[in-house]
Amino acid sequence: MDAKSRRGFLSAAARGTAGALVARAYAPENPPAEGRGAAPSGFRGTLCLFSKHLPDLRATELGRAVAALGFGGVDLTVRPGGHVTPERAALELPPFLAAVREQGLEVPMITTGLLSAADSTARPMLETAGRHRVPFFKPGYYRYAFVDVRSELESASADLRGLAALAARCGVQLGYHNHAGYIGGPVWDIARVIEALDPRWVGYYFDVRHAVVEGGDGGWRAALNLVAPRLKMVAVKDFFWEKGPQGWRQRNCPLGEGMVDWKEFFAALARGGFHGPVSLHLEYDIPGGAGLKQENTLAAAARDLAFLKAGLAGAYADA
Repeated sequence: MDAKSRRGFLSAAARGTAGALVARAYAPENPPAEGRGAAPSGFRGTLCLFSKHLPDLRATELGRAVAALGFGGVDLTVRPGGHVTPERAALELPPFLAAVREQGLEVPMITTGLLSAADSTARPMLETAGRHRVPFFKPGYYRYAFVDVRSELESASADLRGLAALAARCGVQLGYHNHAGYIGGPVWDIARVIEALDPRWVGYYFDVRHAVVEGGDGGWRAALNLVAPRLKMVAVKDFFWEKGPQGWRQRNCPLGEGMVDWKEFFAALARGGFHGPVSLHLEYDIPGGAGLKQENTLAAAARDLAFLKAGLAGAYADA
């Protein structure tokens, strides 16, 4: 599907499917049906929508909309500009979790910007998450300055070790996200640090899209194989390389329209026995203005969720 066709699909879906979903989501007489957010047969993990993509919805509305689409959970942003303010996490997170859970959803993970245990928001945030049964969290991103990558990696590693120790004391597991362009993007650089930490509390939040950016052939497969024994969470998104006036760049796209080998990826997850949270991201351009952006986002999420469920069902049935 090219960009023009994709825009047409999203617009049409927003006027039809998404409009119906929104209406159902906000109808108080229609709470989530039992099993609506069930994972595909054979897969026991929770399929989540990354809350970043519905920034204008508060807790109850977010839960209703996500449940109506067929997800089982929410990957909740607890970071600057997110659904929960880091400085107020101790106050804001418990009622937010309760409101989402009242819609029949889980919140198995939170996405944070935490980089150090010295961050004044770290302890209250992680203590609150642990106390309210959020099992996993994603920290923020450490950057290379590309001046002396060895010392830059060691500095980031010291901060990560301290953050991991705090998370363990709070009862929350850390999943390190392999984001291309940052420390840990190739996985190999951060692996020696993570492998030395307690696997009960520290592992990986594997992002296949970014792994393919860093290693488009065997690289992403090797990275997934490396992290598999300590895989905590998975992020799903897709992309392709596009050449424009300023050279090659990454273009995000719906699942199945890019360079990720989804059949092999799902099969690898099934072979490894992964049953943790899977967070769906919609990083590609979604058209819409004057109120249509949210409906188009819901339509895109419904489409990608259907792709995700079908892929997991096939892979786990064959495992």
